Amino acid sequence: TIMVFLAIVPLAFGAFGNYVVPLQIGAPDMAFPRINMASYQFYFLGGVIMFISFFIPGGAAQAGWTSYSPLATTVATHGQAFWLVGMVFLITSSLLGSVNFIATIIQLRAPGMTWMRLPFFVWAQFVTAFLLLLAFPPLEAAGIMQLVDNVFGSSFFLPTGLAVGGRVADISGGGSPLLWQHLFWFLAHPEVYVLILPGMGIVAEVIANNTRKPLWGYKSLVYSVFAIGFLSFIVWAHHMYLTGMGTKISAFFQTTTMIISIPSVIILTCLFMSLWGGSIRFNTPMLFALAFLPMFGIGGLTGLPLGLAPSDIHLHDTYYVIGHFHYVVAPGTIFALFAGIYHWYPKVTGRMMNTTLGVIHFFGSIISMNLIFLPMFVQGLGGVNRRLWDGGQQYAHAQALAQLNVPMTHAAWLLGLTQLFFIVNVFGSLKFGKRATANPWEATTLEWAATASPPLAHGNFATPPQVYRNAYQYSVPGASGDF
Repeated sequence: TIMVFLAIVPLAFGAFGNYVVPLQIGAPDMAFPRINMASYQFYFLGGVIMFISFFIPGGAAQAGWTSYSPLATTVATHGQAFWLVGMVFLITSSLLGSVNFIATIIQLRAPGMTWMRLPFFVWAQFVTAFLLLLAFPPLEAAGIMQLVDNVFGSSFFLPTGLAVGGRVADISGGGSPLLWQHLFWFLAHPEVYVLILPGMGIVAEVIANNTRKPLWGYKSLVYSVFAIGFLSFIVWAHHMYLTGMGTKISAFFQTTTMIISIPSVIILTCLFMSLWGGSIRFNTPMLFALAFLPMFGIGGLTGLPLGLAPSDIHLHDTYYVIGHFHYVVAPGTIFALFAGIYHWYPKVTGRMMNTTLGVIHFFGSIISMNLIFLPMFVQGLGGVNRRLWDGGQQYAHAQALAQLNVPMTHAAWLLGLTQLFFIVNVFGSLKFGKRATANPWEATTLEWAATASPPLAHGNFATPPQVYRNAYQYSVPGASGDF
């Protein structure tokens, strides 16, 4: 929960979006600064509540990040209630932020910045905002209902007569544990694209800049992002094949799952094709962006068997699922975020990050991540369940494959140590990094070409930029002329 809702989403959507989107569309700021601050304050409060739960009697929530009922209620500690309250605050934060992004992109684009002139990163954030706005409210409602189940003994998600905290929920008709799963996964599958779409947008910006050419198939990229956004709302129950749904419903969700893979493949293909004929610069942001392509490809392809009920029955809740998900989010999304940090660091700080430390960070990360997650596919295909309390000693088929956990653990330590180079680079470059010019990457998007690095404290631009078909008109402090 902390990794997804308190780290990746706030960084990929909140931080990058708040900083880069207004600059890329030529806006002086976000549309609603007070709503923006309220969004951050709800995020901070939700995070504090989540962390406090570790220190109360009984400890933090123990029902997993999916918080399935009846487990989340019948054996819940007080930490489970804290988790639910924290999630309500985090969801409210995302809702406020998404409204702000949508209004900003629609209303504050610079003159001449038509829809089909928007950088692809802006499109990715625009669709992500709609996903958060439409998919999070069902989980917020579910969280409140589960909280009422926990605290007051109601039965939204509990069968009749189930003991809850010394009381008995004896409501006529009882509740439905499957209702929670539906409400949870209706958010949690669009959430996967909330994680990946901003990453795709970042990678597209870095590739376009470092191939020195426009993106291949720009309109196809835009249409594919919209297709993903729409289809992500009708695939959620492929997480629930083992709940006993009928074959007709199962067939529907298998079909939509296969269909949603098509726009994902189109996006990946366009990014690969954008490399063709480019004068590629292999700087640190580009290394992470290039690594994103095959890593996300592995994550996507390994997800196809999980979208088909016959194969998912055998792979469900095994290490195969963990390997698939982490190839999408770890070397996928997180590599994109690293690319974005290295790319926009000069814009934020006015200084360049150290290239040597960046290269060490890249190679250490890609090697160790593959050593961690690739063996998980082997374990999952061998039937190793994702939750074995005794390391597989009670499962004859798991004993040999469980030994792969040893080199995977060593690789995890290597991954952690490698991040020290990144941390030193981020903070050390603030003082010792080479001073950046206004446009060190020779980029053509507004955030680089039309303002200083870092940009003006208020308003971003010395004069409002004017966007033309193949050029911008703007004023940069210390420079003159139209470009």
